[in-house]
Amino acid sequence: MENLKANMILDAKGLACPMPIIKTKKAINNLEAGQVLEVQATDIGFKADLKAWSESTGHHYLGTIEEGEVMKHYIRRFSNDESIEKKHPDVINNEGLEKKLEANENIVVIDVRESAEYAFSHIPTAISLPLGELENKLNELNKDDEFYLVCRTGNRSDLAAQKLTENGFTNVINVVPGMSQWKGKTTDISN
Repeated sequence: MENLKANMILDAKGLACPMPIIKTKKAINNLEAGQVLEVQATDIGFKADLKAWSESTGHHYLGTIEEGEVMKHYIRRFSNDESIEKKHPDVINNEGLEKKLEANENIVVIDVRESAEYAFSHIPTAISLPLGELENKLNELNKDDEFYLVCRTGNRSDLAAQKLTENGFTNVINVVPGMSQWKGKTTDISN
């Protein structure tokens, strides 16, 4: 495959979520409108994060080339300076979700982390639905349900909440800060 031309190369190899996306946000701000950033990463979940973040900011995700362990992701900077990152307005903290779960409220918790992250530790009633697969599974969800979206830090779940809302779901809440600071019950591979 011929080498793709990029205006800047960002090395995010060996970094885990949310660092690759944080570094990408910083790097893309140093590019001019229309220029291309190549992000070299080893984090499997980064591709889905980058696609979703690109959609929410107006930047253009071009594609990914895998070279062994390293994935080269290409993103083109949005060509209008009004690129303002949207945030999902409805948010609950971890303790608020714990209270709802303890009260046995009729809610659906969706964990949008990668399946490996979910396997190692998750909220017992949570459904695993990685961000990258969400769009293809929307028709399996009941729009009347009350959804609580969780990830490691609240970033991917924010993007997932936006995606659900854009597709007509009206009762969607992002859980912040998510599993990185979850103190409630969890289930893991050994359970």
